[in-house]
Amino acid sequence: MKIMVAVKRVVDYAVKIRIKPDKSGVETQNVKMSMNPFCEIALEEALKIKESGLAKEVVAVTMGPSNCVDTLRTGLAMGADRGIHVEAARDLVPLSVAKVLKKLVEVENPGLLILGKQAIDDDCNQTGQMIAALLGWPQGTFASKVVLDKEKQVATVDREVDGGLETLCLDLPAVITTDLRLNQPRYATLPNIMKAKSKPIKRYTPEELNVEIKSDLEVVQVTEPPKRKAGVILSSVDELIDKLKNEAHVI
Repeated sequence: MKIMVAVKRVVDYAVKIRIKPDKSGVETQNVKMSMNPFCEIALEEALKIKESGLAKEVVAVTMGPSNCVDTLRTGLAMGADRGIHVEAARDLVPLSVAKVLKKLVEVENPGLLILGKQAIDDDCNQTGQMIAALLGWPQGTFASKVVLDKEKQVATVDREVDGGLETLCLDLPAVITTDLRLNQPRYATLPNIMKAKSKPIKRYTPEELNVEIKSDLEVVQVTEPPKRKAGVILSSVDELIDKLKNEAHVI
């Protein structure tokens, strides 16, 4: 079985976000970029499945400008067998990403498609659900545990919901999106980083895949959240109750 994993290049989670002066978006020039943490978890799960003998190949896929190849090389260094880069000059909305993934699935014919549940730059949490709908495949979102049965061709997924855990049994092929508690991604070792340089990366354009890239969304303005006011030290419980009642209006 082949597993396809979608990975995204985002501003590193440890970087303090800055807004562009024209408020058109987030500043990405001269900013450390890395693989989306949820995508790392998705790739780690695919590699664990392969190491258990239930899959023969892991293919990492990314979309965006040429510097996204750096993120793809990170995935190859972690252990993916080969990469696919779909070159796109503009930012892609989730529906466009899902349409591109659908075409790649038709080309590669994987038995399992794994994605992070969301990207930390836009927090959309939409692509996995959209690609499952376009393909007509069953989906298991927010997965905290994945168990494959190769003989029965099913995947059992524990997913986190508000009331606790929900267990789904999915017929393969299927789409799975990963949550934080699924696993702990590995670090790429130096030998594997060197090996990744020689692993193949196939390049496509949206036009070659017959996908029209367009957006139904327009970013009007991006602003920082209001700064928190400094706290105050109160001298008594009575004063606290008075402020909660008359100023905060929470009691």
